[in-house]
Amino acid sequence: MSTSLVEQLHGGLDAPICLTWELTYACNLSCVHCLSSSGRRDPRELSTDEAVAVLDELRDLQVFYINIGGGEPMIRRDFFPIVDHAIANGIGVKFSTNGAFIDDEAARRLAAMDYLDIQISLDGTDAPTNDAVRGDGSYDTARRAMDRLAGAGFGPFKISVVVTRHNVDQLDEFQALADSYGAQLRVTRLRPSGRGADSWHELHPTNAQQRQIYQWLLAKGDRVLTGDSFFHLNALGEPLPGLNMCGAGRVVCLIDPIGDVYACPFVIHDQFRAGSVREPGGFTAVWRESELFRSLREPQSAGACASCGSYDACQGGCMAAKFFTGLPLDGPDPECVGGEGELALAGVTSAPRPAMDHTRPGAAPVLFRRK
Repeated sequence: MSTSLVEQLHGGLDAPICLTWELTYACNLSCVHCLSSSGRRDPRELSTDEAVAVLDELRDLQVFYINIGGGEPMIRRDFFPIVDHAIANGIGVKFSTNGAFIDDEAARRLAAMDYLDIQISLDGTDAPTNDAVRGDGSYDTARRAMDRLAGAGFGPFKISVVVTRHNVDQLDEFQALADSYGAQLRVTRLRPSGRGADSWHELHPTNAQQRQIYQWLLAKGDRVLTGDSFFHLNALGEPLPGLNMCGAGRVVCLIDPIGDVYACPFVIHDQFRAGSVREPGGFTAVWRESELFRSLREPQSAGACASCGSYDACQGGCMAAKFFTGLPLDGPDPECVGGEGELALAGVTSAPRPAMDHTRPGAAPVLFRRK
């Protein structure tokens, strides 16, 4: 990537390259690492008309595609009308789902749509590994959804994996599973966001496993998507494919179910709320005029990492990972491969809590069970 392009991205663009939109907090699962602590629907959720108005605004901004998530987005009764409107207006849609609502009819309908990409979430190549994180029966549910999409001729859907210390050794098996469906594998980093704030210390890969992930991505990276989420590993040497920077408020952002706009999908916290699509000027005004976004687009200090020879390679790591583990934003990434993050974590006495918890009453998050 050229220096001029990197500088342009750091300074922000007229519209986000990638916009994540959580359509609802409602979900049939209670995954232990859910970034938005989903479960219950928020009664303030954007209406269908409001969602359509946002899409029209994104069309006018020439946003290329959006990532739709939740919660479980297919729970919304207007899910298909919203997706149809996006596609009809030239906005590609990628949506993440646990697969529970992909029956044969839905699979056929999805397969008939253009400019649509589907990510089925799966965090283990066997039920014990996956269900310990995502809930009993969730492995079988995801596999049935994959079978139905394949049977309907959907094409190369994606299998989306959050890498934890308990599934690192299954990376080759995940790739084989994706290959068996003609699908593409997507692996992303575990962040301490939402319910993940309470499970991160138990689930995040060890330093040795971080190096294992790095070597695996170097070997397989041409076939695997990462969402640019492992750039902190570039400190190990050869850079991984993708964007080597934090794009929060610069090239990415999040719209939550009630229309609030955050700098990053992984920092749903008042400190990183930039505005609301319901405010005058809508999303466009938030993206272009938010004081928070303007500050994020200013040159950032290397802080405690200034003396590290690897700073240019890893850019200090992930803002969300630092924030929710109680580390300063100009400090080392908690998973710094040089070990600086572990040293910094030892001195942390408190950390910010996620802004909201939508866990359903009586449906407590999955308690991780050691194998």
